[in-house]
Amino acid sequence: MEWIQNHLAELAMSAAMAWGAGIRLYLVVFVVGLLGKFGYVPLPEAMKIIANPIVLGAAGFMTFIEFFADKIPWLDSAWDAVHTFLRIPAGAAMAAGMLGDSGDGVAMAAALIGGTLAAGTHFGKAGTRAAVNTSPEPFSNIAVSLAEDVTVAGGLALAVANPWVFLGLLLVFVVALIILLRYLVKGLRAVLRKVSNWLLPAPNSA
Repeated sequence: MEWIQNHLAELAMSAAMAWGAGIRLYLVVFVVGLLGKFGYVPLPEAMKIIANPIVLGAAGFMTFIEFFADKIPWLDSAWDAVHTFLRIPAGAAMAAGMLGDSGDGVAMAAALIGGTLAAGTHFGKAGTRAAVNTSPEPFSNIAVSLAEDVTVAGGLALAVANPWVFLGLLLVFVVALIILLRYLVKGLRAVLRKVSNWLLPAPNSA
């Protein structure tokens, strides 16, 4: 408990970056890089690279691209599919990097938990957006995407301003995510059964 209290700010930011990376990887890198550059978030040595102007420029550009790509129905799902291979390892790496100064054991534990958290938020986001894309109108897609933008930015700000509140809300989020993923898996199975029945209709009984 004493270790948590002494490293509360780093712990909250580590969790926030892993959580946010599963939803908006580039926004997380851009925002935390800016906060580190201007001294609002002390970055460990391993994470100072994200405050580099070149990295900030690249992250800012990709944040701009993702902002629009994520609001176009079905393009957002393709974007999510491609970023499965980026968001999860990036979430693990950033979670470990924020706690790297606390020792190799802590960094490894942070990487494992951060990667799992990033995977959960990524698959929760991707599954939710795939479900929203079944709606014939584009407005619900745009609304959900904007909500994700605000949630990630707000979560990062809360992690800086009040780490305990952020960690408490993150715990609630994780429980809700587990419940959501169960329903998404059930829905996916139902869709796969329908597709299978359509592609391979049952033979007519004699």
